[in-house]
Amino acid sequence: MKLAQLRVASVMAGLVVLAVLVATASGCGVINRIRSKNQLNEAARAFREGRYVEAEQHSRQAAELDPNNKTAPMFIARTIHAQYRPGVQSPENIQKAQEAISAYQALLQKNPQDEEAYKAIAYLYGSIKEEGKLRDWITTRANNDSIEATKRAEAYIVLASKDWQCSFNITEAPNVKVTTVDSTNKATVSYRKPQDAKEFNQAQMCVKQGLAEAESAIRFDPNNASAWSYKTNLLLEASKLAEMDGKPDQKAQFTKEYEVALKRTTELSAAAKKRKEEEAQQAASPPKG
Repeated sequence: MKLAQLRVASVMAGLVVLAVLVATASGCGVINRIRSKNQLNEAARAFREGRYVEAEQHSRQAAELDPNNKTAPMFIARTIHAQYRPGVQSPENIQKAQEAISAYQALLQKNPQDEEAYKAIAYLYGSIKEEGKLRDWITTRANNDSIEATKRAEAYIVLASKDWQCSFNITEAPNVKVTTVDSTNKATVSYRKPQDAKEFNQAQMCVKQGLAEAESAIRFDPNNASAWSYKTNLLLEASKLAEMDGKPDQKAQFTKEYEVALKRTTELSAAAKKRKEEEAQQAASPPKG
């Protein structure tokens, strides 16, 4: 056989070997994807039966068999989350919550719009009393230009609710809120400054911050009844603080703004209630024709 013919034969043999290797690798890939799906089925079965540790193991095996499987990472996060026991503040349980948070964060790195992952992280931070991290987490979403307006509004509403609660806890304390009853049995409520000046300053800061957050929520979703409701409640807090501070003119102004916001809140709440009633009637009505 001539030299040229030997070279051609050698090249052809190499191509055959390469084709066999490619086919084998492709076949292995298909087999692994099938195995991965089977592992997810086992994970789902174990999850339904409350065997969460086993479900996590199956989910991780699914991810190892098929790194491109988009379902496996969510299964991993959910199965870890399921192992967390709400209300139990043991180090081991809190660590489990942190593991779940990390798993959900990995999901968000691939899909920043994953609502389940975002809400799960918010829930877990709140459950393990990581209030600072929870506020940072929600604030990040509120300031994220890539998130749709209504969801940014929801984030601002949550922040406003926390600041309202901060002030309310101070202004409604027994040593601050004073109720007096006159001879006609008419009750009058008044407010005085807390003995600790830090508490008054804290309430003022929370109200100022909360009003800004409520306004931001309204800017992103003008007809959101919850946003208007928290604006209303925060204005009421502002009027209490003005009374405590001996500023009647300021209190009158906040009271006026409160009444305007309350009217808008009432209108939006009534409209939302009417829509729900109409939707319920339509759902209950038999189809025409």
